[in-house]
Amino acid sequence: MDKSLLIETISFQPRALKLSEAKGSSGLPLVEGPLATAEIKNGNGRYYSKKIWEREIDKYMDSVRQNRAVGELDHPESTVINLKNVCHNIKDIWWDGNNIMGKIEILPTPSGNILQALMNSGITVGVSSRGMGSVKQMGETLEVQEDFELLCWDFVSTPSNPGSWMTPLHEGLTKTVSQYSKANEIIREILCAHGNCPIF
Repeated sequence: MDKSLLIETISFQPRALKLSEAKGSSGLPLVEGPLATAEIKNGNGRYYSKKIWEREIDKYMDSVRQNRAVGELDHPESTVINLKNVCHNIKDIWWDGNNIMGKIEILPTPSGNILQALMNSGITVGVSSRGMGSVKQMGETLEVQEDFELLCWDFVSTPSNPGSWMTPLHEGLTKTVSQYSKANEIIREILCAHGNCPIF
């Protein structure tokens, strides 16, 4: 079977803390929450066995230990992590039942600053795995095969995994319209500060 790019997104639901209240030894903001779930059919109709995820997490932990488990803001259609779009670094991964949990450090990069501004404004974002592999049709489910290789996790706007939205890191903003308006204002301010002012 030919391998293709497999992207799965879940809502990342961290502890209800402001980013300024949770910082690692580097002084950078940290969030914790689910990265993926095994043994369920996700929103893309795909099923990952726990055995496959356990194998890939074991391999991915080398990147975590070497402080290079980075990911991007939004998914590129690529198997290469583009460093100019990196927004976070995964500091730890562990299992909670069938859920893969992670501790994520938000980096002070342009994309990391946008991600932090969105979170601080109460915007719900998802976290999404990016990998290569093939699938096999099993009834109405596409079963991910043994050739799956995990590449990284990215932060995105639309999840495919049930229950995989990141909830706001602080209480307050409840109206969807005002949330998106505030997010656009923040993104515009960040981009305009660097001389590249887009029209929204």
